Amino acid sequence: MNIMKMRTVFATLSLTLLTLLAMGQTGITIGPPRVYFAINPGQSQTERIIVSNPSPDYTLELGVSFEAWKYSATGDNLTFAPGTLPTSCVSWVTLPEAFFSLKPGESKELDIQMSIPADYRNDTVPVHTAMLYVTQLNPRDGVDKDGANIQIAVRTGIKLYQRPANRQVPDIEITNFTMQTDSTNSWLTLHFDNVGKIWADGSISVELLDQSKGTKYELSPAAFFSMPGDQRQQHLLLPKDLEKGSYMATAIINYGDAASVKIAELDFRYD
Repeated sequence: MNIMKMRTVFATLSLTLLTLLAMGQTGITIGPPRVYFAINPGQSQTERIIVSNPSPDYTLELGVSFEAWKYSATGDNLTFAPGTLPTSCVSWVTLPEAFFSLKPGESKELDIQMSIPADYRNDTVPVHTAMLYVTQLNPRDGVDKDGANIQIAVRTGIKLYQRPANRQVPDIEITNFTMQTDSTNSWLTLHFDNVGKIWADGSISVELLDQSKGTKYELSPAAFFSMPGDQRQQHLLLPKDLEKGSYMATAIINYGDAASVKIAELDFRYD
């Protein structure tokens, strides 16, 4: 007797407005990718998200769940069980329903309510966050690249942010700017801290000046997202065809609604 084994593949596709898994023609779209709440203890706020089923022929059975999260030193997302981080606001969030289905091409609006207890006090944690996941509960049959039978399920998520109702100004402080190399690559590392009481999002641009020839090079801009207290290391790969010589690198961080700017310079030798 032959027994066919089938395994289930859960594809986690997070923090995108449009998320599709072409391999199984199954996907979930959810937006916006970030939802912001500006409330104080004793207050509530409701925001709306839209979840859609882009499949032309497959009904999705879906469930909503939450996790705590934070950024790593290089800006990657790290997730944790709800309530395990002091910045977690999972316990403040409610939804009208945790399970629902979407027919092919159907969309559903979900109201997310955040309510902070009136007696909440914590002056050391300026903002709070949570990750909201929508997970497919009815995996779809498929075949992997090796021809094996699998079941495909999709999970996608958005981030929830809470800050006090009074306006906060983000603040970034550059702490170091270095150059490293190994047997295959060379790169610059910009070290910076979020020293404010609010999240700070922005971009980093770097210009290289060949100090002997006057030739300028621009590296591809890098986007970043940070939370209060984050100590970040942004790695910026140098072009492999960069000519040998002495260079001055100028790094510019643009962040915040007011387009605040921080600048660092580094002289280095590229051999």
